[in-house]
Amino acid sequence: MQPLLCPEAIRDRLTRSYRSRHREWLGGNGTWPLVLALGAPTEADAQQHGELIRTWIAAWQSWQGDGEVVSAERRWRTLGRQSLPERLVLRRPEDVAAWAGESNRWRVATQRYELFVGRWPVLAPGLSRHFDFLADSVDSDIECLEVMLAWLDAHPHSGLYPRQLPVPGLHTKWLERNRSVIFDMMLRLRPEDRQESDFFQLCGLRQPPPLMRLRVLDAHLRGQLGGLSDITAPIADLASIPIRPTHVYIVENLQTGLAFPDVPGSVVLMRMGYAVDALAQLPWVAGAVCNYWGDIDTHGFAILNRARAYLSGLRSILMDEQTLLSHRAFWVKEDAQHSGVELPNLSEPEYALYRALKEQRWGLDVRFEQERIAWSIVTDAIAY
Repeated sequence: MQPLLCPEAIRDRLTRSYRSRHREWLGGNGTWPLVLALGAPTEADAQQHGELIRTWIAAWQSWQGDGEVVSAERRWRTLGRQSLPERLVLRRPEDVAAWAGESNRWRVATQRYELFVGRWPVLAPGLSRHFDFLADSVDSDIECLEVMLAWLDAHPHSGLYPRQLPVPGLHTKWLERNRSVIFDMMLRLRPEDRQESDFFQLCGLRQPPPLMRLRVLDAHLRGQLGGLSDITAPIADLASIPIRPTHVYIVENLQTGLAFPDVPGSVVLMRMGYAVDALAQLPWVAGAVCNYWGDIDTHGFAILNRARAYLSGLRSILMDEQTLLSHRAFWVKEDAQHSGVELPNLSEPEYALYRALKEQRWGLDVRFEQERIAWSIVTDAIAY
């Protein structure tokens, strides 16, 4: 017998369809009406599975919901005339949203989509990808975004810092949280800048200078800086300081850098992440022996690979298989692995360990954070 789809089975199917296609539907795509066949039992099926078919018919007869159930008349030789539910017709995306329990989110997203597209029609092609933002943001966030877009559209080259914008509700955390949405919208509003990849350039804003944190681990070097030992400053300022360290340590995590003891002729740079390309702007780094110490995870090796593009002689410390396997009790899970396959600036052992992590050789998304290493082991590793 052909499967008979009851309302719950249809709900499951429509929920899956909604989850996979609601963004394209919001953008006006999709073919409507959507028609779903409910099943087509024969007279032989009814004679053999009468109770099952009666239950199925009753379920659709008592059903109340969105869409239209279309029935078909059947004239069976033995059982006589029958009215059987044949198909469900859904004429609009909101009908599917109702089946998926998403009526309110769909309504809110649609209203806000129409708000922005009505004011800036050029936003239509890409706005639907931000369905979750449209559906889930509080009203004040939507109002803030609308005012900000209008102001940026009217002042394409203001040169202001973001916090200077006359936009009620705008603050740094809001901007960071919604940056990708703003960026996509501004790309549509400024098609002449379609290749622009810098958020601040695209919006005509001034970017706050990136800061770098440096600890000076040598008393003589500190004396050259008026006794300063812990400095956070714009990169351009750090590039001009009058020191010439013999050794530079670059560590991924702040607390690791803070824990460093005094080391003759040395400094430590902390928590740079993927901004390690800034190393090329520090002239006093090029003449030093440089060491990188990051977490043993895929992003740690990706940062090392990036840094080595600017410092070809950069050495890694405590980023090897033995260190990883001897600290198994301290492993945690990496949130999301680095997507790269080839990291050409890694050494053979480094790349082999990177591939092993990517291939889940020792478990799912293994990560070992550098702070967990006993400092006695670190002391031996940084000795020279």
